[in-house]
Amino acid sequence: MPERRVSVDYMARVEGETSLTVDIDDGQVTDVKLSIFEPPRFFEAFLQGREYTEVPDITARICGICPVAYQMSSVHAMEQILDISLTPEIREMRRLLYCGEWIESHVLHAFMLHAPDFLGYPSAIEMAADHRDLVELVLRVKKTGNELVTAVGGREIHPINVRVGGFYSMPKSESLKALLPALKQGAAEMRAALDVLSGLDIPEFEREYQFISLHHPDEYPFNEGRIISNKGLDIEVAQFPDHFQEFHVEHSNALHGRMRDNSIYKVGPLARFNNSFEQLPDSIKQLAAKYGVEPPVLNPFKSIIIRVLETVYALEEAIRIIDGYKRSKISFVDAEIKAGVGHGCTEAPRGILYHRYEIDDAGLVTSATIVPPTAQNQPMIEDDLRLMVPGMLDLNDEELDIRCEQAVRNYDPCISCATHFLDVTINRK
Repeated sequence: MPERRVSVDYMARVEGETSLTVDIDDGQVTDVKLSIFEPPRFFEAFLQGREYTEVPDITARICGICPVAYQMSSVHAMEQILDISLTPEIREMRRLLYCGEWIESHVLHAFMLHAPDFLGYPSAIEMAADHRDLVELVLRVKKTGNELVTAVGGREIHPINVRVGGFYSMPKSESLKALLPALKQGAAEMRAALDVLSGLDIPEFEREYQFISLHHPDEYPFNEGRIISNKGLDIEVAQFPDHFQEFHVEHSNALHGRMRDNSIYKVGPLARFNNSFEQLPDSIKQLAAKYGVEPPVLNPFKSIIIRVLETVYALEEAIRIIDGYKRSKISFVDAEIKAGVGHGCTEAPRGILYHRYEIDDAGLVTSATIVPPTAQNQPMIEDDLRLMVPGMLDLNDEELDIRCEQAVRNYDPCISCATHFLDVTINRK
């Protein structure tokens, strides 16, 4: 077989910059490298010496797509140090804020970034020419998610209302109630949009995964729970460093995540869905059954359907919370500063986001560790391609390139978050 090289200067429809190289020798995949070259931004380093109260606002700047996740993981870690117990009202508002982030992030990825792969378009712009109604629907729902983040968090990007112990102020009832018509419309429209996704030509590929996610006995996870796997892991968040590790690889500016036993794992919608399906309301379970995605879902290309199911859940969960909302006079729980170590882990749209902080008795950060979901998924992305590409060698270089990019986008990678994507090169010998 002659040597072949497929090269694309930049991969579109992911957040950040990376390259992918696949080496094929005599029909066998000999090497896969997802090389993230987005420059490191050193957030963990320049958090040191800052007051613990500044951490939620600083970490929110790590990402414009999932700033809520960074704020929530950081405040949970600080609250563990300070022994803060939240009021039920504050806890519900945090779930509501997370609903907004899931809504805007999931619909952006599923329909504007990932759906063009399945429908045969190079971008959402070209897709809009033939699917204008769908694109307008998606933009409406994304706007609703943004408005929800604004109502609770103070603004739609990098919210400013989050603080350790709760919020600077609780949202007014009328501002939340005003969102109900759009949320209800969005839930109905996303249910209908699943009909479009059910007709997609989804590649046939399944494999066994080690799914890692938060798990709460009474609710689908956003902010709280234990870290579990489908392979028997069940630990407190504070035990994360005992079971997980990060390490440098020569070809990437992002650390790679593995278990301490060196096994790789998958975080994100498929992990949550498979590990916490029973915590979903019956309405979502019935929707999953209608579209044939009941656990175990082992095809990563079906993640596009799971993301939209989670979007419907987030819309309906937001409606539930707002329907029962009564503004509390207490917007935060205060506590005396003390030295200590705290751990926080929440479910960003693309998977678990772990934070660890140590502060001194003046409340200054002495160390910070942030483990984003894309860094944890990197080894699994490479392994998916290692297993997938041999079954696609009959494709020409352009088709194979597109399929590899589509496989990477299954993970909704957030490259900027992962650098503490895509030029594709495929070498065939």
